[in-house]
Amino acid sequence: MSSKVFGFQRFCGFLCGLAILFLPSFLQAELYYYRDENGVLHLTNIPTNHPFEKTPEGSLSSLNEKLFFEIGSLYGLDPALLMAIARVESNFDPYAVSSKGACGLMQLMPETASDYFVANVFNPQENLRGAAAFLRDLFEEFGELALVLAAYNAGPEKVKGYGGIPPFAETQTYVRRVLHFYSLYKRQKNYKFLSKNP
Repeated sequence: MSSKVFGFQRFCGFLCGLAILFLPSFLQAELYYYRDENGVLHLTNIPTNHPFEKTPEGSLSSLNEKLFFEIGSLYGLDPALLMAIARVESNFDPYAVSSKGACGLMQLMPETASDYFVANVFNPQENLRGAAAFLRDLFEEFGELALVLAAYNAGPEKVKGYGGIPPFAETQTYVRRVLHFYSLYKRQKNYKFLSKNP
C-alpha cells in the first residue's frame, strides 16, 4: 500500500473521529430556520429576528392563546394583561431580540431570565412563565398596575428612586400602550377570567 493511500485513510479516520466527537452536541442543539427574500432556506443554531418570522401585526396566530390563560391562572394574573405586555414588548414574536439584549416573547433581560430560572428565553412557555413570576413579584412590591408596568420596563430601582413612574418618554409611552391593549383585550368577545387579581 502506498504512503499516499495510507495518508488518505488516516486523514479520513481523523475526520470520522471529529464527527463522532462533535455529533452528540450538534444533535442536541436547537436548529432555527428562515427563508430569505430570494426564497433560500437558511439553517442556524442562533435564533434569528427576521421580519418574515414575525406574526402579523397584533396577531396571536403562532402562539396558543391558551398559554396566556394557563400561566395567568398559575400566577394570579389576568391573561389579557400578559397578552398586552407581549403585544407591546415583542408583537408576539418569541424570537425577538432588542438592541438592549432583551429576548423573547416578553423581552426578558438576561439577568431577569436567570433570576427566574428561564433556561431558554426563546421558548414562549418558559419566557412567559418567567415574566409572569417577575410581574407577580412586582405586584407584591408596588401594588399599582401602572407602577408595575413602569418597573417592568425601566426596572424596580428606577421606580423606587423616582417615587413613581420615571420621567422617561419611553417608559411613559410603554405604560400607556400596555394599558391601551390591556383594555382592548379585556373587551374582546367571549373574554373571561375568574381571578380577582390583575
